[in-house]
Amino acid sequence: MSKQHPETRAIRLQTEQTSQKEHATPMFLTSSFTYESATDMAAAFSDDSLDVNIYSRFSNPTVDEFVAKVAALEGAEDGIATATGMAAVFATFMTFLSKGDHIISASAVFGSTHTILTKFLPKWGIEYSYFDMAEPASVEALFRPETKMLYVETPSNPGLDIIDLGWLAGLCKKNNVMLVVDNCFATPAVQQPISYGADLVLHSATKFIDGQGRVLGGVVVGRKELIHPLYLFVRNTGPSMSAFNAWVLTKSLETLYIRMEKHADNALKLATALQGHASIEWVKYPFLDTHPQHAIAKKQMSNGGGIISFEIRGGITAGQKFLDALEMLSMTNNLGDSRSIASHPASTTHSKLSEAERAAVGISPGLIRISVGLEHVDDIKADILQALAKSQA
Repeated sequence: MSKQHPETRAIRLQTEQTSQKEHATPMFLTSSFTYESATDMAAAFSDDSLDVNIYSRFSNPTVDEFVAKVAALEGAEDGIATATGMAAVFATFMTFLSKGDHIISASAVFGSTHTILTKFLPKWGIEYSYFDMAEPASVEALFRPETKMLYVETPSNPGLDIIDLGWLAGLCKKNNVMLVVDNCFATPAVQQPISYGADLVLHSATKFIDGQGRVLGGVVVGRKELIHPLYLFVRNTGPSMSAFNAWVLTKSLETLYIRMEKHADNALKLATALQGHASIEWVKYPFLDTHPQHAIAKKQMSNGGGIISFEIRGGITAGQKFLDALEMLSMTNNLGDSRSIASHPASTTHSKLSEAERAAVGISPGLIRISVGLEHVDDIKADILQALAKSQA
């Protein structure tokens, strides 16, 4: 058979059938695995290169299927699954950074990633530097001899900043620095950073990969020689993915492409409708031609994804009033769900930061993030428009 399209591989790449000839892959809900002999058992523990299951903290057939699918969709050689997206981030940092090393990161990153960079890594003698994705050239001056990694989200959370991955990968290669990309907002259905030169790509699978707000999970994919030390870290420290969660997530991948098309279609229509609204200062969406990095987004993304952000007039007070006025959209600290979700970072996820700290990571007082769901777009628009009107009262 000729090479299959990624949409097909997301559905048809499955663990080999058991003797029961099941159509859907079963869950392998077991903590450990057995051996035919003492010799086989000894070999399993003495040779890491053997493809044999020992213990589900090390490997599990259901988890392996999920990882294999994500790696195939991202164009990666191998991968490792973790219990959460933040476990994927932390494992990546801890595997490849040591005392005395330096990491460069975009300032626009998820709040918990910001906390790891600013609060935890310095405790272990690892320094960080931030750069502004709105001024990408500023990153060049930050490289040092001890710089080991550059970390970036594109699109970023929650400001939807975009950076040219090919340019950034070239810069990292020139400086012998690993490029790690959080591809959570785009998913492999929209963007494949490895094709632009990224070394590792990670996801919070909790978001669009799951798509229905059911389970937690994380995954990192890349070249085999990079994944092996990550595997050893996860195997020995324990942030492994459960077989149940992997089973849910591998089934979710079967609908990822069609879901992301609908998310993006709804999001573009909503963003277009909100442009110029009297209660809004600005609207950002990667495929709006008003987005500052619109041309880059069109080059490296197949669509604009399912997230929009806008600045509501009236700051924090108006943002909270907007949330309180919503009748259909959910208020929850998640995204990528089939149900549309609204959040106000300044009063929730980034509320513990000072106003200056929020500004430094791109969180303005009236920033609203909408994870656009799969409901009829007219119903999404109607709820947001009535809440906007009430936010200004």
